[in-house]
Amino acid sequence: MIDLSSLSKQAVLAAKKAGKLISLSLNNELDVSQKETGSTLASQVVTEVDCKSQNLILEILRPSCKEFSIAVLAEEEEDNKSRLEHDYFWCIDPLDGTLPFIEGKPGYAVSIGLVSKCGKPQIGVIYDPFHETLYKAVRGQGVKINNQPWKLNSSENQLTFTYDRSFADHKNFRAIQDQLETYAHSIGLEGLATIQYGGAVLNACHALEKSPGCHFKLPKAEDGGGSLWDYAASACLFEEAGAVVCDVFGNPLDLNRPDSTFMNHRGALYATDLGLAKHIKKIILGISHKV
Repeated sequence: MIDLSSLSKQAVLAAKKAGKLISLSLNNELDVSQKETGSTLASQVVTEVDCKSQNLILEILRPSCKEFSIAVLAEEEEDNKSRLEHDYFWCIDPLDGTLPFIEGKPGYAVSIGLVSKCGKPQIGVIYDPFHETLYKAVRGQGVKINNQPWKLNSSENQLTFTYDRSFADHKNFRAIQDQLETYAHSIGLEGLATIQYGGAVLNACHALEKSPGCHFKLPKAEDGGGSLWDYAASACLFEEAGAVVCDVFGNPLDLNRPDSTFMNHRGALYATDLGLAKHIKKIILGISHKV
């Protein structure tokens, strides 16, 4: 029988140790290279810190893989498809938001998720080294931030919309902003706060904390749109907070997609309430009909 509480403690230890390594590497001269994956710079750039962080995480989590027969999917190593054969797999992004990390800006994080074979998130651990903030969710046990129980609270007077850097170049970016602002006014808010917070992981966390909030990725034909490791941990956070996480068509996120690790086929949608999620789907449907 898998022990989610024990496994979450191991994930926390791994995330915090990796975060410390990342912090110690900040502002050092970095060996930056590019990999042939995805269609944006954010998905292609990699540093030696990404790899060192991943190695440290795997060193801590490997014993659990043997004990509970857990597979591994990690960004900086090839997908061996073992995740399709085991009941659970660790889904690891050792340094999400590599671009802001290289620039010395906030927005990068360590993300560790545990996902079941059917694609259901079981554990989500995210560590923001810049602000020393730890997010943790375990299925059926709610959300904790810095080890304190946390509840979703829509207390902001604006609608928060976080977006990834490449989304600003989308031809419909301005139209989407305008429609979200109109919606914000329609529910009595003062307006829209549009924020490029960092990588996909902390963009989702920021939208959750600054409720009402949303973060989403539109489907596209080419590879990209984020990867499984960008969403596994944050999806658990949103589910345990009672928020909405799905693809842009309203289906559960395909977090164990067998044919690819990319999420461009159906996109991703994070929203802090159902009404907001429905409105975003309406916006996206309207855009797709105009294409």
